[in-house]
Amino acid sequence: MRVLVVEDEEMLAAAIADGLRQEAFAVDVVHDGEAALERLAVNEYDVMVLDRDLPKVHGDVVCGRVAASGAGVRILMLTVSTTVAERVAGLSLGADDYLAKPFAFAELVARIRALGRRARAAAPPVLECAGLRLDPHLRETYRDGRYIALSRKEFAVLEELLRAQGAPVSAEMLLERVWDENIDPFTTIVRVTIRSLRRKLGDPGVVETVTGVGYRVR
Repeated sequence: MRVLVVEDEEMLAAAIADGLRQEAFAVDVVHDGEAALERLAVNEYDVMVLDRDLPKVHGDVVCGRVAASGAGVRILMLTVSTTVAERVAGLSLGADDYLAKPFAFAELVARIRALGRRARAAAPPVLECAGLRLDPHLRETYRDGRYIALSRKEFAVLEELLRAQGAPVSAEMLLERVWDENIDPFTTIVRVTIRSLRRKLGDPGVVETVTGVGYRVR
């Protein structure tokens, strides 16, 4: 899942981003509304964590523009206000959810995951194919009943491949969905992660290379 964090308090933004990366999200960070609109114009995100009181372009304006654009990104609005009127106002602008500061990080993660499920096409809670069983919520993977210990990135790559339901997924798409904009576009990290994933999943191989296209699980 790819998340855009829009927060002008840089220390808070960094803490949110670091925590979400520990949960295997791909995270980009900006500190004002203008930069948020620029990122949204060139990247696809599942969820945007949007502070309401932003410099340059106010969070309300960002929210309204994104909602009016019909983009698939879900919006979780953050604010220091806890009044019902403020929450209603934020939701009426097009926000999908609302979280008051200060907040528990576990609740933030839970709300982002819930919004991410709404941003994607419906998928079974547990993904199964070719003897593989992946539970996105428990973050567990099994092959033919045997538990497979995967790193966060290996798990995220396998989840993307299983969600594709046999269709090939390009290396570029995996970079976009599993890593973030700071990754070198010429990196070999996808190939290295696929190699490690294949080794851990064992024989017979289930992650195929589709020449010139990408990878798929069959």
